[in-house]
Amino acid sequence: MTVPPIAAPAQAGSDQGRRERKKQRTREALIAAAMELFAAKGYEHTAVHEITDAVDVAERTFFRYFASKEDLVLSFVRDGMTAFAEALAARPAEEDPLTAARHAFLASLRELTTREGMPPYLSVLRLIDSTALLAAHLRYIHEHDERVIAVLAQREGVDPVTDPRPRLLAAVIGALAFLANRDLRASDDQSPQAMAAAFDAYADQVIPTLTGHWTAVR
Repeated sequence: MTVPPIAAPAQAGSDQGRRERKKQRTREALIAAAMELFAAKGYEHTAVHEITDAVDVAERTFFRYFASKEDLVLSFVRDGMTAFAEALAARPAEEDPLTAARHAFLASLRELTTREGMPPYLSVLRLIDSTALLAAHLRYIHEHDERVIAVLAQREGVDPVTDPRPRLLAAVIGALAFLANRDLRASDDQSPQAMAAAFDAYADQVIPTLTGHWTAVR
């Protein structure tokens, strides 16, 4: 019996790297094809087989990456929440929670738009806003914000089960991101920097809004 040669560690790592890059390219191609079809035909009238036909892969390949069309769209939300939680965990311990969240939002936005591209990101925002996916988007955020809550609690050394502040701040951060997304869609400047600036502008008003009486904004 002939024993096949064992791949050297460097070769095995190189092969794995190629496989991962191929998987990433396939995922990106499926997303790009889906967004083009959604724009041309509408989300509801696009079938999965049309997406896979555009990329020239089998339908089963689509379902290796996404559970459904909805899952494909919400993958942007999932990636964004993961990137934000990781960026938040990496912020210096001396930063207060809101300051850390502001820096983490900018860092995660840069990572997401660098990886996926700003046009697809904006297309996803518009698609979510204009279809029944908005409810799914909000439900997903509500059901998957535990990682952000855990990071906030760990940073401040509190128990998120008994202390409401991590959950409260996570909800505030979600609201700030939602408002920044809304402003971005209505703005002529649709860059990551503009969205980060909108997020910061709203964050600046959190404390004044919650404490003391309000004066007219001029």
